[in-house]
Amino acid sequence: MIHVLNPGLQTTVQDQGRIGYYEIGMPPSGAMDKYSYTIANLLVGNDENAAALEITYMGPTLEFREDTVIAVTGGEIPPKINGEPIPMWETVSVASGDQLSFDFVKQGARVYLAVAGGVDVPVIMESRSTYTLCGIGGFEGRALQQGDELHIGNATRESVRIGTRVPDALVPQFAKSHEIRVIMGLCSYRLTEEGKQSFLSQEWTVTPEANRVGYRFKGERLGFVPREQPFGAGSNPSNVVDLGYPIGSIQVPDGVEPIALLNDAVTGGGYATIATVISADLNRMAQIKSNEKVRFVSVTLEEALQARNEVKDKIAQIKQVITENGR
Repeated sequence: MIHVLNPGLQTTVQDQGRIGYYEIGMPPSGAMDKYSYTIANLLVGNDENAAALEITYMGPTLEFREDTVIAVTGGEIPPKINGEPIPMWETVSVASGDQLSFDFVKQGARVYLAVAGGVDVPVIMESRSTYTLCGIGGFEGRALQQGDELHIGNATRESVRIGTRVPDALVPQFAKSHEIRVIMGLCSYRLTEEGKQSFLSQEWTVTPEANRVGYRFKGERLGFVPREQPFGAGSNPSNVVDLGYPIGSIQVPDGVEPIALLNDAVTGGGYATIATVISADLNRMAQIKSNEKVRFVSVTLEEALQARNEVKDKIAQIKQVITENGR
């Protein structure tokens, strides 16, 4: 059992996500940085879909009520056991009575805490992920609060040697300026050529409105091609007849402040989606903080698939390291 002494800013239970319910308006939720989340589970021998804690900006203080094994990955929010620093991206043992806390965020925005056996919360629509806007999943459908008691699961897991560490070359580095790759479309045709060039050439600033629903960016206004709006679309040039919003899709209401829709966003609506963040860079999006800078880089579908395969290859390398050296 894990006792929550201090919940931090926003700490939620997440897994790979609530997949397969998009058509009924249910977003997947799930870990925003799936690379870091997956590696945390591998380091404690869990199934890759085991529930873990996603911690944002300011970490919680947690007291363990039993001996267990943990791993902390993701952005640099340095963890401590009983006030002493512990390594990230490494298999760590904790004893009953130990308290885990976190220092101030240095780089990135989110860390993932995996515990051997997973966090045991009810499965809702085939997932343990928290979707706070609807109050479902996770721990009572909300972020953790002081006094909560989390049960540790007893799912079958692999034994991983304490001290097993991810090679430095496979640990992501986080900066304050980011290049995020996108595929243009589906509705980029609604932008003028100058608008497209401006979207890709300027440096955008992440506003304080940056959370699991989406990130809003501040920069120069983008121009839309004038037209007579079709039946069913709104009156603004940025409106279209309703369409689905893939995770990572970017819309620009009225041409002002693009919004990248993320794990907890609505699944469809009437704004033109001018680009979509590639899956490999959604992990990087999760680690961007307010006031940091972003440039969007247009890539082809082939380049996006290659980037996705590169992420899979890194995870396979880490599995190999754990298999050869960690058990």
